[in-house]
Amino acid sequence: MTPADLSRCVVRAVRRAVADGELAAGAAVPERVVVERTRPGGVGDYATPVAFQVAKAAGCPPRDVAGVLARRLGVEPGIERVEVTGAGFLNFVLPAPSAPAVVADAISRDIRNRAAHAVPADESGLGLRERVVRRSVLRLLSVQDGATELAPAAVAPVAKRDGDVVARYGADAASWAMLATPARETPSFSDAQLLVQGEAGEFFRVRYAHARSRALVRNAEQLGFRPEAGDVDDAPALLRLLADHPLVLEAAAHHRAPERLTRHLVELADALLDFQYRVLPQGDEKPSAAHRARLALAEAAGTVLAGGLALLGMDAPERL
Repeated sequence: MTPADLSRCVVRAVRRAVADGELAAGAAVPERVVVERTRPGGVGDYATPVAFQVAKAAGCPPRDVAGVLARRLGVEPGIERVEVTGAGFLNFVLPAPSAPAVVADAISRDIRNRAAHAVPADESGLGLRERVVRRSVLRLLSVQDGATELAPAAVAPVAKRDGDVVARYGADAASWAMLATPARETPSFSDAQLLVQGEAGEFFRVRYAHARSRALVRNAEQLGFRPEAGDVDDAPALLRLLADHPLVLEAAAHHRAPERLTRHLVELADALLDFQYRVLPQGDEKPSAAHRARLALAEAAGTVLAGGLALLGMDAPERL
């Protein structure tokens, strides 16, 4: 079971618990459940507060609802353990993600992400940052449920002191700064972060990591081998971040928060930049199945980075 599957599994558990009479007939059955990574100090790998949402309509304590759902979800294939914490939070432990499954999901999801080009029909009267944020949120929503409209929301404008940020930093870099900051907060612009082509800048690292993934594929072709999905046992951080990507997209859309996606892309880029040195054969080493599998994983990570940048309205360079 993938983290994205877990969200759908929880919805089914609520629906069946209502149908079987374990929860009141009036209990709300959500169309979608947001499952997110457990915060530091929490229990398990993933958590959801869905019991609070259901309990309000069911007229019973959230912890009771969570107990019903935990019993059902605890026997689902692919879920190792379910625990209830606090007033009713459901916490899950899943098996380690499979590299072949992660690679396959990255490819199929990238096709959908790149097709998300919807923009608000009327942008008259909107400031620069409001246009950038609204377009990104609408792309995220369209990937999740095909939404083509977006209600107005409060967006802090670019400070007058920053002047024409697009002219100074370029459209993509300026957009990154605007989207990496929560919409209600005023974005900050830094020459060191946005102009200097060095690994101190997060925007540079994300684009550079994508370019490195493409370079690895080109270099492998020169060595006579291509990516081929297979088990990878020396990239747990990269695998976890790739497996979490669908949940990040869902949460970013649900909360209208593109900054969640920018943070995730930075983490993913850093994990890929660390992993890159283990992808290609070293010295007299011959390409093996392990190299092909690592290359497929690196390529998938680059694909996810490119798709994420596309949802933010930015290009992903092949070379940098």
